[in-house]
Amino acid sequence: MLVFITLIFGALFFQSFPFTRKTACRMNNKQDTIIDTLKKRSCQTMHTTNHIRSSDFEFMINGRAATFHDIFPDFNRHDRIGVVVRQTGGGIGASALIMAAMARFYDFYREKLGHNPDQLRIYPEFYIFHVGKRHMDHYWMDIWPPHKEVEVTDEPEQILEAINDRGISRLLVQDAKSVPVISLSKSIPNNEINPSAAIFLRETISSAEHRILTSLAYSPSGRTAQADILVKSCEAAEHYVTTSINSSVGLSAQQREQLLSGRQALLSEGRITETYRRISLFEAFGMLTHSTKISPTTRRYIEMM
Repeated sequence: MLVFITLIFGALFFQSFPFTRKTACRMNNKQDTIIDTLKKRSCQTMHTTNHIRSSDFEFMINGRAATFHDIFPDFNRHDRIGVVVRQTGGGIGASALIMAAMARFYDFYREKLGHNPDQLRIYPEFYIFHVGKRHMDHYWMDIWPPHKEVEVTDEPEQILEAINDRGISRLLVQDAKSVPVISLSKSIPNNEINPSAAIFLRETISSAEHRILTSLAYSPSGRTAQADILVKSCEAAEHYVTTSINSSVGLSAQQREQLLSGRQALLSEGRITETYRRISLFEAFGMLTHSTKISPTTRRYIEMM
């Protein structure tokens, strides 16, 4: 009888305990069952909706006060942001702008948001494109569900295809020297392909050009060379950024420490401050990856043209 009562009490206690994504990660963040659990259990709140407003951020362009819409003109609830990440924790360097965009998206729906049957539960269509392999987890930053963390082959055409497939309208790429871009409209022999150029199908380029409205370069460090955009974050947003670092599967203790130390280096007058640079979409095509080696998939496309 005592065992039975103990089991009943334990079950009731567990049912009453608030179960969040953070609790799930404490259980065993290396198990695939976490994701299954998270899908079955709702958080008490969508992470940022009750804690962050778009007015919590400050923006400057060329040293003058600006607005979020000066950075992303005509931004609306249907916009899709894509961040191309090429190194461990690299996307953290764009986190202030990601969180500001997240808050702006929720502004369109705040009165409708909630977990009741008559309320709206929604996350923005923001995507992280992990080049070559998974570089970090971003679900604490409301990159959710997990399919929005997209692992892509380290090759220009394949990366841009993935971006097009998700209908990205605002693109952030890691700052780097832009390699030459070649757009193919017909098949050419392998020995005529420039090995130092980013090779794309003309159709892939055209799709992106007709849809992507804004292209920005960011730095994994948070400070981009020759920047013309400055974003000041807020304490609540940075809380979710550091929690993302601390809860990411696959990061070593040393990598976590380096990323957290890097965030502290971005403090300016008590606020995390990141910088970005506006670039042309064509420049962005040449900055998707350092690799210019053509993948077997793209080579097959070229042979079929």
